[in-house]
Order: sequence, then structure tokens, then C-alpha cells
Amino acid sequence: MSMSEDAAQSSPEKRESQEGQEKPEKPGPRSRRIRPYALTGGRTRARHHLLMETMVSVPRYDPTLSETLMPESRALYERARSQLSIAELSAMLAIPLGVVRVLISDLAAQGAVLLHPTAHTYHHDRTVLERILSGLRELPV
Repeated sequence: MSMSEDAAQSSPEKRESQEGQEKPEKPGPRSRRIRPYALTGGRTRARHHLLMETMVSVPRYDPTLSETLMPESRALYERARSQLSIAELSAMLAIPLGVVRVLISDLAAQGAVLLHPTAHTYHHDRTVLERILSGLRELPV
């Protein structure tokens, strides 16, 4: 095979002009090589304080909303239909934890997902701590 024939076979434009017909490009799954900052628009911080153990759920599933989301956000939205933690979502979908935090935070800002409070939320709430202490005292020994 000559160099010109080799180049013609490797270049879609040259193949197209030589063959006279266009080959349709099949849409494939999104490449795993997309950089995390591209998925978050360069943002590294979430709008909400999200710990690894923060539980996420979808209170009212909206299929129309799901169709409008980026593939990664859509996957998170779909998986969060059953209550899962940020860490579980990250592991299940093989998306970096920081990216999951930013995308889930965006979904929460839209009202698409519900962020369940963690122990960190009640860290400084004296009434909650007193209720817990009272409940512990009432337990049979």
C-alpha cells in the first residue's frame, strides 16, 4: 500500500471525497477521558456542605427533567431515586467524589434531589443533643 493510499484510508475527509458518500457517525457513550473540571464547569466547591455520608434521595421523580440533564447528572439523579450516600453514588458510577458533590449540589439547588441532614448538621444544636442524652438515660440498663 502506498503512502497516499494509507493516508486516504486513515482520514475520514479523504475517504469521503474518494468514495463520494458520507459515512454516518454513530453516537457512542461519553468518553471516560473527560476531565472532572469539564463536568463541573471548573468548580471545585459544592454550594452545600456535603459529607461522604450525606444521604441523597429524589422526592418527586421527573422524567422530563431527567432527559434535560447531562449524562453524569442524569445518572446521579436516576440512582438517587433510592436513597444513597454521596460516597455510594461516587463508587457506583465511578465518578470522582468531588465531582459528585458539585453535581449533587447543583441538583439540590434546582430542587431535584433532597439532601438528608447528617450528624454534622446537628453538631451545635443543643436541643438535639439534650434530646439524645435524655433518650439514652431512658434506655433500660
